Amino acid sequence: MLGCGGTLGFAWTAAVLDALGWDPREADVLVGTSAGAEAVAMLGAGIPAKAILDAVVGAPGGDAVVAAHVRRMPGRLPPVPFPRWPAAGLVRAALRRDVDTLAGLAGLLPRGRGDASWLRELGDALAPDGWVPHPATWLMAADPAGKRIALGSPGAPPARLGEAIAASWAIPGWFPPSVVDGHPLVDGGTVSPTSADFLLGHDIGEVVLIAPMSSEGGAPARGAARLERLLRTAMTRRVDDEARRLRAAGVRVVRIEPGPADLAAMGANFMDGRRRERVLATAMRTAPGLVADAFEREGVRA
Repeated sequence: MLGCGGTLGFAWTAAVLDALGWDPREADVLVGTSAGAEAVAMLGAGIPAKAILDAVVGAPGGDAVVAAHVRRMPGRLPPVPFPRWPAAGLVRAALRRDVDTLAGLAGLLPRGRGDASWLRELGDALAPDGWVPHPATWLMAADPAGKRIALGSPGAPPARLGEAIAASWAIPGWFPPSVVDGHPLVDGGTVSPTSADFLLGHDIGEVVLIAPMSSEGGAPARGAARLERLLRTAMTRRVDDEARRLRAAGVRVVRIEPGPADLAAMGANFMDGRRRERVLATAMRTAPGLVADAFEREGVRA
């Protein structure tokens, strides 16, 4: 399960996937949210983790589709949005306690003007026939009332891969909702950074949770990074709850999250592409230790 994290979270995730020590394409189920949906789509299309990382770094051997995609990252700030509120249903859902307060606040954000064509074109390049070969590649989105939808899963609205990636990335206030089979959908990370609890009830024995936007145990900060930590703290609470529920159901949860050095490299804005090289250099150094420690805590080897 690969969580949301914007431009910098995607770069960090690429380094972690390469450090796993086993082929993540062999997972029975691949679930991605927002930036994690990009990476899951690449894995589901058959691209090795090493080729994803090499493309992000710009090294020889990188996958050409991924390399072209990462050259078209969005800006570090959103365009001025429209004065409309397409996700206002999230506010009502929060008042009913169907979603948490953070999701309710996202419903107050106006309609974004961001151009998601780079995401749709990634999907079309990865899956010209509509979807990837991996039999269980799920991309998390949500409807404007906060109901999560795993695009690509049984019973989900039919979608082409590019539509699904754009929906999973439709950050309120930044991008407009993505219409899939007549349904306007927003970023799945609006409701949950990872949607790990979506696997409850499935025949799953172990979940490897790679979550750029949460930090188990807290993450102190200074200056502008304190604002990022407010968002991170709220997301961490949600991931904590989902991990507890999975463990209570007998599922082993291996939780991999950024360490202090990674957070310092990312800074306060997870969409700031100017910091990507710093994030990559740091993550390639820290990821092997983060992975080893996470598996050791669960009593298994990476």
